[in-house]
Amino acid sequence: MNDRFTLAVTGQSLIKHDIRDIRSPAFEQVRSLLRQADLSFTNFEGTILGSHGGWPLKGSFFGCSGPTVLDALRSIGFGALSLSNNHAFDLGPPGVLSTLEEVEKRGFLHAGLGRNAQEVSRPGTRTVGGRRIAIVAMDGGPGPDFMYAADADDNRPERPGVNRLGLSQVIQVDAAAFRQISIIRERVGYTAIDLANDSQPDDPRRLTGDSEINIGRTVFTRSGGFGRGVKVDEADMARNLAAIASAASDGSLVIAYLHHHHWASDWYQVPEWVSGVAKQCIDSGAAMFISHGAPVLQPLEIYRGRPIFYSLGNFIFHVRSEKSTWTAPEVWESIVGLCSFDEDNKLVDITLHPVIIGGEDELGGSLLERRLAPHLATGKSAQRILHRFSEQSASFGVDVGFSGGIGVVRI
Repeated sequence: MNDRFTLAVTGQSLIKHDIRDIRSPAFEQVRSLLRQADLSFTNFEGTILGSHGGWPLKGSFFGCSGPTVLDALRSIGFGALSLSNNHAFDLGPPGVLSTLEEVEKRGFLHAGLGRNAQEVSRPGTRTVGGRRIAIVAMDGGPGPDFMYAADADDNRPERPGVNRLGLSQVIQVDAAAFRQISIIRERVGYTAIDLANDSQPDDPRRLTGDSEINIGRTVFTRSGGFGRGVKVDEADMARNLAAIASAASDGSLVIAYLHHHHWASDWYQVPEWVSGVAKQCIDSGAAMFISHGAPVLQPLEIYRGRPIFYSLGNFIFHVRSEKSTWTAPEVWESIVGLCSFDEDNKLVDITLHPVIIGGEDELGGSLLERRLAPHLATGKSAQRILHRFSEQSASFGVDVGFSGGIGVVRI
């Protein structure tokens, strides 16, 4: 085993176009950066239309991708993928099977999708450069229950799908509002059958309680005031933590991954529940925790000497111009993190390399379709991205140093 292993981590890759022919020097610098690492990791934010076919299960905006996008990711330098996200089921079980087939054909280390619940719960493992690597990849939704993998039983076949970390929206209300919600549900005749229809009904929930009411897919809790939170399914959490612990027990460098859309009202804030999940993963043996979902760069925390990337934002983001939500510059700016580990899988240091999708010149433009590939940021652009990231991470006690347009975190 080499004394040091370097893992490159990036923002998510929502890729619709083959970008291998782009010859921008700034894009070539990003490719070179990823190839310096022993292994490079991203989240493939999508589903493949392949030999198994499929049918659209979402709105018309995102669609699907052809297998050539995986060749593009390989060419850029990626060898490891998370496949657990809200677009993995956009073509249903056939899309899951096609994605797995094409990913496996190209030899990616991957996790997060499976042909059934048993398969999807297992870590993806591989020996790379003499180092055993494992990935446990979860999706927290929100999404319909039928997008998550299920085992066969006496009455139905197995269901290919995504690895689930069940999350429920929790709305906190005061005692008076709680009584009103209880009265409203009683007067409209909300029954156990309604609850089953709401949950599909793979995860049964209580219909009534002294301090909790479930309507639709939302949990209302009686509290001293008003607020919003997330409830983590204990069984799903335990199952995924067991997978992490099992992989760590054989000496693997374990990457714990979570994709979710349960953001705070401010994209840049880290919800407390995410921090709790991340630290449980590390306590169970993960060498690092990575998350995507909020489409912007969020802070870095070092917990027990191990990195938590709360959101790495976007690395490739092929969306259409009519989606005006994505015009904020921060959506197109992120970092590539090169994380070096010693022979005992302990973090040694991290270098942070700022990138801009499409380059600085495209940030002010209205045609999002021109922003196809990430460019290495330099000069004032690099300073802007790193300064913002440094300020955010400082609130978690992380000191990001600067050297020649690169951020440095030493342990």
